[in-house]
Amino acid sequence: MKWPTTRADIIKPGFSTPLDAPMVPPFPFTFRNAEILTLTYRTDPAAIRALLPEPLVSTGDTVMIHVYKMTDTDWLGPYHEVNVMVGADLPGKATGAYSPYLFLSSDIGVAHGRETHGQPKKLGNPKLDFRGDLIVGSLERNGIDVLTGTMPYKQTKAAVTDLSAIFPFATNLNLKAIDHIDGTPAIRQLTSRQLADVQVAECWRGPCTVELRPNAQAPLHRLPVLEMLDGFYWRATFTLVPGIILHDYLTEV
Repeated sequence: MKWPTTRADIIKPGFSTPLDAPMVPPFPFTFRNAEILTLTYRTDPAAIRALLPEPLVSTGDTVMIHVYKMTDTDWLGPYHEVNVMVGADLPGKATGAYSPYLFLSSDIGVAHGRETHGQPKKLGNPKLDFRGDLIVGSLERNGIDVLTGTMPYKQTKAAVTDLSAIFPFATNLNLKAIDHIDGTPAIRQLTSRQLADVQVAECWRGPCTVELRPNAQAPLHRLPVLEMLDGFYWRATFTLVPGIILHDYLTEV
């Protein structure tokens, strides 16, 4: 029986441990019929600036919180996810959405997001529910209901372009930080990823509510709700493909 232990096996793209049951999936992999509740609201611009790593700059005062119900995903299976985004720009290189907080119910998703993309993923208990005429998105961590968001059930048809007009959230910017075993910096990068083969089955919009409860291990409250805007419910299929390195702090000034 042969395990992938040769140097050639180990240095090839997509390699992951354990050797006989790898955890992190190689690119590409597909999310089918994902259901997403996107909540938008205005916050304090200073709160956004405080969470952006240099040299990213803020592009506005709006927060997007995506609550995903991933119904059928290669490698990962079904799970839920919450992605908190703010508009950001890396001058001369990219404009998109920076994610200061991400929470998943999948350990594979947490590992892949952190090891590969540099996303700040943690385990949590996100949920997307339908309660009569209400769509409810929530996040629980440490026994605390950190987020509760709502919007009416499918009242006004919309397009995902209405959402991307707020800021280009499809370009996800992340701070990737990994140390060597001796504690010295190994990776300090700003990375970017986009989704491929995006097929949107439906999209709806309506007024939304957003309630945040403080939690030191899930500090979404650092982006306080000042004005609630619209929510969007949409279903889509998409593929996760390799991203790019936008900025390397260890080699660039």
